[in-house]
Amino acid sequence: MGDFSETEIEAGRRLFAGEWNFLSAASSLRSLPAMAGPEIAFAGRSNVGKSSLINALTGRHALARTSNTPGRTQELIFFGGPFAPGRLVLVDMPGYGYAAAAKRKVADWTSLIHDFLRGRATLVRVYVLVDARHGLKPVDDVILDTLGEAAVSHEIVLTKCDQIDQAALAARSEAVSAAMRKRPAAFPDLIATSARSGDGIPELRAAIVRLLAERDRAAHAARSR
Repeated sequence: MGDFSETEIEAGRRLFAGEWNFLSAASSLRSLPAMAGPEIAFAGRSNVGKSSLINALTGRHALARTSNTPGRTQELIFFGGPFAPGRLVLVDMPGYGYAAAAKRKVADWTSLIHDFLRGRATLVRVYVLVDARHGLKPVDDVILDTLGEAAVSHEIVLTKCDQIDQAALAARSEAVSAAMRKRPAAFPDLIATSARSGDGIPELRAAIVRLLAERDRAAHAARSR
């Protein structure tokens, strides 16, 4: 996990402190909302805790719908932060790896995810959520391969870290980091979180603040050339 200053931690708190709202849901490329402000997407296996993490980040208990039923989220769900020019948008992506879903439905979800990743110019980063209790699974390789091929910035976030002890968490973190170091397109750090205890949430907010600041600096430098 990267080191964040108190200034970045506070900036992250402010970024997510305002009102967050559901914007839209898209089940096909045709129904995607128009590209506007920067987008941060969350991907992961079904039931990995994407909705819970989004709720923890925004401080809203029911912004993103949570369910104990894997595969319930079947669309790309867009949430908007406080309205302002360049407002931040969070994207809850359909969970993958739910074998009990119909093959045609799984194929449709997979196609939508891949098309979204390849064609969304406003997508700043995808956080790939991995359950700390289980680590990376072969099904994660599919989305990680797609992210690498599409040259989309991505980083691992471990979830449910309160459900294993510190020694197991340290070992899991190192194993996941070692696997990701073999993927040149992946951001090398990972962030360990728990939506239930709040661990890692301030750091994830700060990471997003830093990421957006770097994006703004790069855009400014490009305009100045």
